[in-house]
Amino acid sequence: MTTTPTTSSAAACTGSQLSGTFAVVPDSHGAGQVAYLLTLTNTSLGSCFVFGLPQAQLLEADGSGLPTHIAAADSLHLGARIVLARGVSAVAQARFSPSVPGTGDSQSGACQPKAATLRVTPDGGGSVDVPIRPPTSVCERGTLNFDVFAPAP
Repeated sequence: MTTTPTTSSAAACTGSQLSGTFAVVPDSHGAGQVAYLLTLTNTSLGSCFVFGLPQAQLLEADGSGLPTHIAAADSLHLGARIVLARGVSAVAQARFSPSVPGTGDSQSGACQPKAATLRVTPDGGGSVDVPIRPPTSVCERGTLNFDVFAPAP
């Protein structure tokens, strides 16, 4: 089953309707940057949609919040509603620096503590905690440059 952008009557997904992961993209390291792919899967019985940029908070392994700044990787592309039937996923890629400190970061050692979880807040409300694989530091005070949601390949 595939997902396509649509104007369906499905409601915005809530955190309780989703599960997910935020995992490193193999061979994506370069120029001090790395890419991670956020994958959200509809685990509910009905359809729902995700839209635009993910809204999220980085968390340490103990659940403590870390600095997080979500930025649009492409400010000209607003995205479309991605309708997810049961078991179908949407993805959004983020690029960030895990090792090059920016303003406000520690200039020696890790720039920020390692993030173990990404708490995603979908447009429908609530939140879903997704594991970060592997856990990582996010420099520049937690700046994640996200693409908008797209259907999973």
